[in-house]
Amino acid sequence: GHYISVDTSYEGEKAVLTSPDLYSEEWSCVRLIYQIATTSDTSPDPARLNLYLRQEGESFDRLLWSAKEPSDSWLIASLDLTNSTKKYKLVLEGKMGQDKSTSIAVFEIKITSGYCIECDFEENHLCGYVNRWNPNVNWFVGGGNIRNSQSILPKDHTLNSALGHYMYVDSVYVKHFQEVAQLISPKTTAPVSGCLSFYYQLKQESSIVFTVYLRDMSGFYEEIWRTDRALNADWALAEVDFNAPYPMEVVFEVAFNSAKGGYVALDDISFSPVYCSNQTGMMTPFNPANAGCNFEEDLCNFYQDHKDGPGWSRVKVKRNVYRAGDHTTGFGYYLLANTKFTSQPGYIGRLYGPTLPGNLQFCLRFYYALYGFFKMSGTLAVYVFEENHVVQEKIWSVLDSPKGVWTQAEISFKKPMPCKVVFVSWCKSFWDCGLVALDDVSLSLGSCQAADLLLPTPGECTFEKDECVFTQKKRGRGSWHRKRGPTPTSYTGPKGDHTTGVGYYMYIEASNMVYGQRAYLVSRSLRGTSGKQCLTFFYHMYGAGTGLLSVYLKKEGDDEEIPLWRRTGEQSISWLRGLIEYESDTNYQIIFEAIRGVSIRSDTAIDDILFQAGPCLEVEEIQFSSGYPDSLNEIEY
Repeated sequence: GHYISVDTSYEGEKAVLTSPDLYSEEWSCVRLIYQIATTSDTSPDPARLNLYLRQEGESFDRLLWSAKEPSDSWLIASLDLTNSTKKYKLVLEGKMGQDKSTSIAVFEIKITSGYCIECDFEENHLCGYVNRWNPNVNWFVGGGNIRNSQSILPKDHTLNSALGHYMYVDSVYVKHFQEVAQLISPKTTAPVSGCLSFYYQLKQESSIVFTVYLRDMSGFYEEIWRTDRALNADWALAEVDFNAPYPMEVVFEVAFNSAKGGYVALDDISFSPVYCSNQTGMMTPFNPANAGCNFEEDLCNFYQDHKDGPGWSRVKVKRNVYRAGDHTTGFGYYLLANTKFTSQPGYIGRLYGPTLPGNLQFCLRFYYALYGFFKMSGTLAVYVFEENHVVQEKIWSVLDSPKGVWTQAEISFKKPMPCKVVFVSWCKSFWDCGLVALDDVSLSLGSCQAADLLLPTPGECTFEKDECVFTQKKRGRGSWHRKRGPTPTSYTGPKGDHTTGVGYYMYIEASNMVYGQRAYLVSRSLRGTSGKQCLTFFYHMYGAGTGLLSVYLKKEGDDEEIPLWRRTGEQSISWLRGLIEYESDTNYQIIFEAIRGVSIRSDTAIDDILFQAGPCLEVEEIQFSSGYPDSLNEIEY
């Protein structure tokens, strides 16, 4: 057969192959058979094969899958595509990297309707199912009129004939007591829940255990089905409820006790998005969005125990140059512990989250900031409270953090029983008490480490790894710099970035520039779309000599730069959120321009840029003021 390939003898850094317009109103599965071959073992910048989804109306492609591991044989990748009403294209990109001699080849790309974990084993790629290799017992393909085993079945289940195929594992090769054979499904790449069904035959002389597990990416196994006896001599149907909110594999495992055990055969694995037990109604899966809060409107589903007294208060700070505002927008609300100075010597504040279901892996993220503490112990801790017995387990506490910087914390946890997350802040004596601020609590399914491995959000740039889609017009002293931590000049610039508090942002270093000098950060050419687009970013303009920050839209083939947004002079000690709604049906670039102000206290910074299709859902708060009367520093309750 033929394949398509690209190698390092071609000039250029990448090769791109685009599909025709595709529609899939039903769930479908993309299977890609590929190989990356290279002569060097390790490379700092290896060749990569990327698969993108290009949806109609989106300026950015969504990365579905990426591979860089070289192999000496063809490999198969299976990717779930959720159903969508929009037209889309699939884009294959081969990036050559720095290897001297590498080639990337694609042998087949196939889109079938249905789920990637479904298989009837009639095709030789076996839908991407693989055997966990064991020197003695393994799953084999049976049927197809091949007499290759003592306990071969007369017919498969799919075609009900001797020509059809199925998978089987036979005890005749067992050498040791307790041998295990595992057949592993492709990894789910989109959240699925519903009913997994399959047909099996089990014939035994001594004990065999046939088990089905789910395995998540951290290697944790959860048993979902097992049998150790045959119901009848024919194909039996098994159905099991299956919930994979984050990437998982299905593992079919057979354990033998002796060589006289017998065999297990498996065929026609299928999946339905409706739970087996109740074919009519869908069970409502847990929505993690209900367990987070940015405190802009209220406490969401969080609450306090009034026995403790007023522990946490929802507050906002008028924009000022002394005290930081909230993390969400810089203008909004956050929670503050120990705000009302009571006559008591200390305080305790407990904030309870909503009930979370048991037996799911969670990742909790939130931002905190601390002011004025002498002792760090007890300032802020997170407990998990299991509801069936009154046990609280501490899963996180503050060690030390930069004073007054919004710092991100992330914690993975999993509990067998339903539980709640509790944020606790307390201090014994008035003199040790500072202020503890909390904002932007979010919960996602899967461990935080797994979430970090997830593919990036299209159109998002946090500057943590690089400058993403942005480049400098000219690099030099008077350009944008990528930095972490505080800027060198005092009383200007951020103390930390907006993404995590300890990451990277882009800024201009005023001490290297002269008054009125400009620095440009320019995006690459972005795809024009019909309809409105929303650009969100965070900017930091603190310093008595701050100049201008402007955002422009430049359409392809047009010399004019259309001004979209501008701020002049010192704005706040906080990161503030900027929102811009714009339209461009031709390809375009977005330009961030910073102009140095009158003094070296003019370090302007930006971070966390996000491009989204559709109109902006919120409006930006704009407060123009020059000079700051003292009343601006008050906390509003």
